[in-house]
Amino acid sequence: MLSDKIKTLSRAISAIKKLKQKNKKIVFTNGCFDILHAGHISYLLKAKSLGDVLVIGLNSDGSVKKLKGKSRPIVTQRNRAILLAALEAVDFVVIFNGPTPLKLIKALKPDVLVKGGDWKKENIVGSDFIESRGGKVKSVTYIKGFSTRGLIAKIQNNEIC
Repeated sequence: MLSDKIKTLSRAISAIKKLKQKNKKIVFTNGCFDILHAGHISYLLKAKSLGDVLVIGLNSDGSVKKLKGKSRPIVTQRNRAILLAALEAVDFVVIFNGPTPLKLIKALKPDVLVKGGDWKKENIVGSDFIESRGGKVKSVTYIKGFSTRGLIAKIQNNEIC
């Protein structure tokens, strides 16, 4: 059920503790995921392939607005969470309010931290924490030509997406 995949932080911590006791490898990524597109799907499938359980830290509406500007997000946090939770590759979605997911990463203690290839490893928030615990930080291939910003521009120009 979709609602079972969308977790509060405390419920995610509890679920992940149980999964780790079963030796499951926890993979974490984060993002806004405003207007879900094929680039997001490819990225999430690659992230999932790095472990057993994929957890997404989803920027709240307020967080997206601060990062992307007052016209964003296009899709509400609740609807973005539902869309992500509907994906087979996604095991949990946890909404966070801060400018970065560092508190979430420290609380969940994933085994693998993943970002898109447009992020340099040293710039990935939480990378030092993950590596200090023996975890891995991965940057997966970024597919050029897919972005929410580009999609919004195409919609505004009445172009085919």
